[in-house]
Amino acid sequence: MAAIDYSIAINSTPHHITNRNPSFYSSLFTSALQNQLKFRKTHLTNPLILPLKCSKVENFETHQKILPRIMSDPHSIDQDLLQKLVYDALVWSSLHGLVVGDKNVERSGVVPGVGMVHAPVALLPTAFPESHWKQACELAPIFNELVDRVSLDGKFLQESLSRTKEVDAFTSRLLDIHSKMLEMNKKEDIRLGLHRSDYMLDEQTKLLLQIELNTISSSFAGLSCVVSELHRSLINTYKQNLGLDIKRVPTNTAVTQFAETLAKAWTEYNNPRAAVLFVVQHEERNMYDQHWFSLLKNNTHKISTVRKTLAEIDAQGELKPDGTLVIDGEAIAVVYFRAGYTPTDYPTESEWRARLLMEQSAAVKCPSISYHLVGTKKIQQELAKPGVLERFLKNKDDVAKLRKCFAGLWSLEESNIVKDAIERPELYVMKPQREGGGNNIYGDDVREALLRLQRERTNEDAAYILMQRIFPVVAPTILMRNGSCHKDSAVSELGIYGAYLRNKENVIMNDHAGYLMRTKVSSSNEGGVAAGFAVLDSIYLT
Repeated sequence: MAAIDYSIAINSTPHHITNRNPSFYSSLFTSALQNQLKFRKTHLTNPLILPLKCSKVENFETHQKILPRIMSDPHSIDQDLLQKLVYDALVWSSLHGLVVGDKNVERSGVVPGVGMVHAPVALLPTAFPESHWKQACELAPIFNELVDRVSLDGKFLQESLSRTKEVDAFTSRLLDIHSKMLEMNKKEDIRLGLHRSDYMLDEQTKLLLQIELNTISSSFAGLSCVVSELHRSLINTYKQNLGLDIKRVPTNTAVTQFAETLAKAWTEYNNPRAAVLFVVQHEERNMYDQHWFSLLKNNTHKISTVRKTLAEIDAQGELKPDGTLVIDGEAIAVVYFRAGYTPTDYPTESEWRARLLMEQSAAVKCPSISYHLVGTKKIQQELAKPGVLERFLKNKDDVAKLRKCFAGLWSLEESNIVKDAIERPELYVMKPQREGGGNNIYGDDVREALLRLQRERTNEDAAYILMQRIFPVVAPTILMRNGSCHKDSAVSELGIYGAYLRNKENVIMNDHAGYLMRTKVSSSNEGGVAAGFAVLDSIYLT
């Protein structure tokens, strides 16, 4: 789902983070890497086999004058070296599972191993200030706690989204399920959250500002880890040519920590015969990102995984008298949603029945319906109002840290803000209650949308919020997609994963859990990788 830290010094890296970082990628593919090295030595002399289509653009000045030349201007890389880097990156990606389904192959999103192509990636990591990296990591546990606290206030969720419910059918159906749970007095003793908070670094103010908080289907925890390993591998192999320090690319532990958190939730459920259910879309070309979880849970924790669509859950699912959720005869301990966050995931009533069935069950939900609602844009805007955070968090320092990262957020009921957005639409983003990328409104379209709403005088304005537009640093980069590389100017968005698990009053886990860096050409407004707007990236701490 989208929309689109660790210390630089090894000695100062938290001990519990390094312990969670087994080199499972290396151990799984040692022999494959040896073959890669032989293959590279044999074939690099033939430039005809390199699938390069690199276009040139103007030089750029970096915001970090102390950066090595390669980081400040990767476009200056010698063409021969560039071809070697690209070729090795493509081979490495293929050998290490840095792949997605190819949309040009009909069954690529249904049958594993059919129609695979390397994931869209940046060739080298993107520079990012270490101080802001640390700030983002420190925020993750606070946001985790905030989500949990807000989820327990059913009245706040219902009232905050009441106007949105009138005009947004999708949000209305989610609220209906939430209302049923409130009427049943349904308690979620075991509460599990795998979140991702997305940020951009504003160039003018140098502030790290939050784009959104994702509480459902926080994707790319699997592939983002592989991207950081790709970049570390290239830097290590070409250290003499690139002059970069591998220690400045943080090791990404997102998939191991997510798998560990799911395993702990499974343990808390206390049924060793139960499985973890992955709720997936019918055609899921990002399935390999998800299969990293399954691999780790099976190999490390010996927990089986069941993958089902919402329609299959409706057809095969049942609820036992004791609340046990059973899918196709198998008991389910944990439900992990990688679908269900967008209206297109519910084409019929069958899918809605499945969502209600799972919510009524005793299985641990990731997320529960209340956690899901906390991640809506409207709730994000409500939490930014003066005094609202204090309703949920007692620690004043935590409140101050969150407020520091909040961008401007307003409802369309604030007439002075709407007036300014009509006059200066380039300074605002208009956001609906949607996830997955490609849904936001920018530029002159903001003015036109606001004027239309004023003319029509309906309640449709409740379906949107206005957000301050963030203008991040524009830097040169090299993007790789479909076997080709492209030089362009780009902006980046940092997502910090958070893992949270509690059983009643016992907080079992609350931590930051790796990261996702997404980079897109600066001319693109949207930033989703799965939606085709961005590429996966990693960071180079400065």
